[in-house]
This record gives sequence, structure tokens and C-alpha cells, in this order.
Amino acid sequence: MTTLKLMTILLIFTLHSAKVSADTLKPFVSDGCSSFPNGTFEQQELWLSCCHKHDFDYWQGGTYQQRLNSDLELKACVAIIGEPEIALLMLAGVRVGGTPYLPTKFRWGYGWSYPRFYGELTAQELLQVKNLSSKMIPAVNKVQ
Repeated sequence: MTTLKLMTILLIFTLHSAKVSADTLKPFVSDGCSSFPNGTFEQQELWLSCCHKHDFDYWQGGTYQQRLNSDLELKACVAIIGEPEIALLMLAGVRVGGTPYLPTKFRWGYGWSYPRFYGELTAQELLQVKNLSSKMIPAVNKVQ
């Protein structure tokens, strides 16, 4: 068997077993606006609530369309605050940096074990999201 065939079989097995195996959602954590400021010098948490909502979406993950919608909601939230240029910068950053294919702490679906790619959450996974969400402090729940 050639090295390429062996590597292909191992990759398929790894990806298949990662998808089939049960996974437990870690409790929600937010690092604010990740590698971006949470606000301006004058208002240091100006768009932080937008980032918390965005982090909640990223924590639970889901489909490509859900990620796109979440990213566009972040852009709209920051623009409504009165920072449309910042909103565009943030959108560019999350579109590039939030991919689920890299093992970063802010990737799409970061609440699940890596690798976790795009896909609908199962009923069991949605139940985990609901159960962990209900245990969050009220201030975090309000930004959902």
C-alpha cells in the first residue's frame, strides 16, 4: 500500500471517528472581542456586548450559514453603536480568524473538542447548549 493511500485511510478514519464519537460541550467562556479591543480609549467596553453575543454563537457552533449570520450580526451590532468602520474591520477579522479548521480558542464551535467543523447540531447537542446556557449568569444570558 502506498504512503498516500495509507495517509488517506488514516485521515478518513480520524475524521469519521471524530464525528461519530460523542462530545461534551464545555461551559461557555468569552474572551470579549478576542484579539481586538472591546471598545475605544474613551469607552473601553463600547462594543463588548456585541462580542459576547458573537462568542456565544461561536461557542456552540453549527452550520456555515449560521456562522455567516453571526458574523453579519456582529458587524450590524457594532455599526448600530456608531462605529461602521470598526464593524467592517471586525467582520474581516472574524471571517478570516474564526474558521473552524484551525485549533484556536476563538474558532467556530470552540465549546466542542477540536476538530469540530461545520454542521447542524444534533438534538442531544442542542440540549447541552440549552442546559449550559441556563446555568450562565444573567448578564451573559442577556447578550444571547
